[in-house]
Amino acid sequence: MAYKRRRKDAESNKDAEHLFKLERAYDMVMMEQLQNRKNGVAYGSIQVSKDIKYADNQPVVPWGPRYSRSTGKDLRINMAISATFIMYISTMGHADWKPMQFLCFAYFYRILDKLKATESASTPIYNEYGEVEGRGIHMAKRVLRSLCLVLGSILAVSLGYTGLANFSQFLGQYIPSVVYNFQK
Repeated sequence: MAYKRRRKDAESNKDAEHLFKLERAYDMVMMEQLQNRKNGVAYGSIQVSKDIKYADNQPVVPWGPRYSRSTGKDLRINMAISATFIMYISTMGHADWKPMQFLCFAYFYRILDKLKATESASTPIYNEYGEVEGRGIHMAKRVLRSLCLVLGSILAVSLGYTGLANFSQFLGQYIPSVVYNFQK
């Protein structure tokens, strides 16, 4: 706050030398704070948590997923969804694709909701028609990411299951009946 006030005063007085000194001092303070955060020390000698300590590090893939710890409520909801569909599959025997479709939709919605909650809040920019610019693009990106996560997970599990069956057949020259009967 003091920096902004002093900068505004220097700009209004057209004092370029004072403005240059102020900018240099501000840059030095900011760099010192950055170095302290990287070293794990905050003001005084308080230890900084790992989340804050590494907040300045950019990920290798900037658009990639970020680690986020789930709350207990989210874990219970996800377990309830999975348990419901496992019970549905086990009671129906061969239930075809219905439980898989419902499970995909449920997790698609959960991931879409999570991605919406983790997006940073931005001030909407309206065009001449009164619509928010870029809103549709952001929604499309969220939908695409959610679909990729859900369908990619299903693909990975399917390939793993098939790979396990093929590997067991390769080793023992037969597929266990439990695995064979549940393949379609």
